[in-house]
Amino acid sequence: MMIETDGPGGAEVMLLQLSEELRRRGHLVKPIGPSHTAGWLSGQLRNFDFDRRTYTLRRPLDLHCAYQMIQLLRKLRVDVVHSHEFTMAVYGSAATRWLGIPHVVTMHGNEAVMEAWRRRAALRWVARNAGAFVAVSDHTRRSMEGRLGLPDGAIEVVPNGVPFRPGDRDATRRKLGVDDDEVLLLTVGNLRARKGHGVLIDALGRLNGAGCGVSFRLAVAGGGCEREALERQAADLGLSDRVMLLGHRDDVPDLQAAADVYVMPSYWEGMPLAVLEAMIAGKAIVASRVGGIPEAIRDGETGLLVLPGDAPALAQALRRLIEDPRQRVRLGATAREYADREYHVRVMADRYERLYHRARADRDGRPDVRGE
Repeated sequence: MMIETDGPGGAEVMLLQLSEELRRRGHLVKPIGPSHTAGWLSGQLRNFDFDRRTYTLRRPLDLHCAYQMIQLLRKLRVDVVHSHEFTMAVYGSAATRWLGIPHVVTMHGNEAVMEAWRRRAALRWVARNAGAFVAVSDHTRRSMEGRLGLPDGAIEVVPNGVPFRPGDRDATRRKLGVDDDEVLLLTVGNLRARKGHGVLIDALGRLNGAGCGVSFRLAVAGGGCEREALERQAADLGLSDRVMLLGHRDDVPDLQAAADVYVMPSYWEGMPLAVLEAMIAGKAIVASRVGGIPEAIRDGETGLLVLPGDAPALAQALRRLIEDPRQRVRLGATAREYADREYHVRVMADRYERLYHRARADRDGRPDVRGE
């Protein structure tokens, strides 16, 4: 498993969860990440007793790094390399092509990597050389195929998957100071402008000003550069006692259990793990109609969708769920059933296992014995 960053973002969490599930099935998984960082992912991999190896990338085009990867992969005697995101897609393709090792690439939805023509050219080369070139949502697939000039179906789709991890609802609500009769809203994500936290606080200000019939609180789990601005915005709208900026948290299952409604107000996403975690936890969800989210959240069935940046529409959707507990239960139950069938980590691992076997069979020039 090769990745260029160290978390705690969606690609890093997905790599960790997929690695855990593959190891549980008896595979030997070797994560490989950058040597210049010691962040969230490397810490999690140590905690789960993974033998993390590193590479050193000194500049965008670093031939020594490619040589280093070739030597490392040769030493590890790997059967398949699975690279995540742009940089490892390129360097992984170079190293695996040299060694003749099957290569699977997953792009997690960051479309900014395709802005420069050099990167688009590099990704076209990756697509030609990878045993499987994967996007995490059909929206990402269509966008990448169009911008890279690839034929329809050149990129495959494997949606992200998450495990169900139970949490302690009552204890967590007590720690947060949330009363039994209050509706707790939750959003999880780094505090960046594209995540739309400002739109969410704007929507809550509108609810507060209009006199919502039920008391509510918002918990925001995540750190980042927008924290001070969000604190000021909440204070200006008279929401300081309703908005809790919790910083980065490692107890997301407890927060999901404590919450009544999950909110994802992002301006763009691939297939966000936080939404899938909320679905599999059985939460009612309000989310932006962007990226791969509408593939998981079917409006009115597994959640409610609004246009990104539309604070009045977001406020209206939140009011519906805050004031209607029966609708929260109905949407949450449907979301849990759909997520268990389509977005559980075991389903994701099944799909990647098939790609690994197919990539090995293609390399060896023999039929795929799995027949898939």
